[in-house]
Amino acid sequence: MTRLASLSILASALLAACSTAYVGQTKSPATTLNGALVGPSQMTLYVFDKDAAGSGKSVCNGGCATNWPPLMAPAAASAIGDWSVVTRDDGAKQWAYKGHPLYYWSKDAKPGDKTGDGFLNNAWHVAKP
Repeated sequence: MTRLASLSILASALLAACSTAYVGQTKSPATTLNGALVGPSQMTLYVFDKDAAGSGKSVCNGGCATNWPPLMAPAAASAIGDWSVVTRDDGAKQWAYKGHPLYYWSKDAKPGDKTGDGFLNNAWHVAKP
């Protein structure tokens, strides 16, 4: 193997490691818009009262997750500040804020919608920073 090829492989490996670290450890998975946490698509995020904060689990799976899609995290994601990662029943990773797993509401049609707030006997709430 030539020296140039070796350097190229090393540079590629270092760049890949840096990009993984950035996604998993230094970039917040959500931002704030009009007092609510929103995902990368600017859609409102919600928390569910039946999730025990800090438990590392989500109780919204199956049909519940169809209506309330989780804010998914990359497999290699790790906690940063107020953000943590919970493992779902299917083994996938989901972002949590201050221990509360985060979800979208399937009925919200556009950024800024908050139609899920108070849903199901006030068990769902807009996630706030």
